[in-house]
Amino acid sequence: MQVYLDNAATTAIDPEVIEVMIATMQNDFGNPSSIHTHGRQVKTIVEKARKTIANLLHASPSEIFFTSGGTEADNMAIVRSIEDLGITHAITSPIEHHAVLHTLEELEKTGKVHLDFLRVDDEGHIDLQHLEELLQKNPRSFVSIMQANNEIGNLTDLHKVSELCQRYDALLHSDTVQTMGHYPHNLSELKIDFITGAGHKFHGPKGVGFLYINGKNKIKPLIYGGAQERNMRGGTENIYGIAGIAKALEIAYSNMEEHHAYIQELKSYMIDELTKAIPDIRFNGCIDPKQSLYTVLNVSLPCTEMADVLLFNLDIMGISASGGSACSSGSDIGSHVLTGIKADSQRPSVRFSFSKWNTKAEIDYVVGKLKEICEHG
Repeated sequence: MQVYLDNAATTAIDPEVIEVMIATMQNDFGNPSSIHTHGRQVKTIVEKARKTIANLLHASPSEIFFTSGGTEADNMAIVRSIEDLGITHAITSPIEHHAVLHTLEELEKTGKVHLDFLRVDDEGHIDLQHLEELLQKNPRSFVSIMQANNEIGNLTDLHKVSELCQRYDALLHSDTVQTMGHYPHNLSELKIDFITGAGHKFHGPKGVGFLYINGKNKIKPLIYGGAQERNMRGGTENIYGIAGIAKALEIAYSNMEEHHAYIQELKSYMIDELTKAIPDIRFNGCIDPKQSLYTVLNVSLPCTEMADVLLFNLDIMGISASGGSACSSGSDIGSHVLTGIKADSQRPSVRFSFSKWNTKAEIDYVVGKLKEICEHG
């Protein structure tokens, strides 16, 4: 059996999305910056996609900018805000995605911003009291907190974070790559400055994403070289990717509640079966459905002697997942997220992440193989 449980890394493209992309490639090859008929037809595709995404997020089309993916979108929000909006202090957590951490750390290294890290508890929850303490001392900060952690799945209440940022006139950016297409986002209610999306996380294509920029914020481009994206991103647009990401998000929203319930059931089933099958099984992060991403489960296994070859063995058995362990020393290359929550560095951890196309039969197969590995090596 072949089982794909690495959907937090990337998802399979929905067949309907592929159809839209193929039709676009076959029929619409013009450059959207051209003023002739072929160019105008393609420009219409871009603007229709922008409007589709904006409507789903309850935003204005003028606030949606297409990018090459979530990493570029994060970089654009962070770098341009700090350089263009007079920001000298930034706040984030030590368990953010590297697209955020590495960008902020580089800005601090070059003296453009002072960076503070929020406290995180052993279950992976962000200390919002600490956030308020930092904001009291440093109003008008740039705050970047992801809505859902990509490794352990913890959810952060963006409405509570937003309220704090509003109180202290702080800018709020959230890497919403793992929640986009899986949870509804109503940007007419949520007071936030920047959020991001990447098509390949919700059954769309790789190489395309978007950045929402609240209309009150006026920032410069991250990439120069043309007047594309209303002078905000140089470079000819990825037309079929843009058509694909809009279709993928439309599909995601049309079936969101149904898929949420189905995938959460798979996750809960796997937790129960693992608990019964493997003594001393543990889970990294929070597994409470109200506080945890329903598509991600991070499992800490007791088979320490298999730590170095666990993922290799799973791959041989036809199981695709990702994982690692906490860093046991400063020189170790391990998961900064697991280190940040003080996970046991001797125990191997595996992130299983689910999609609408996974089944209970696949979960049974994976649990059986994990039990076999832990019992027999």
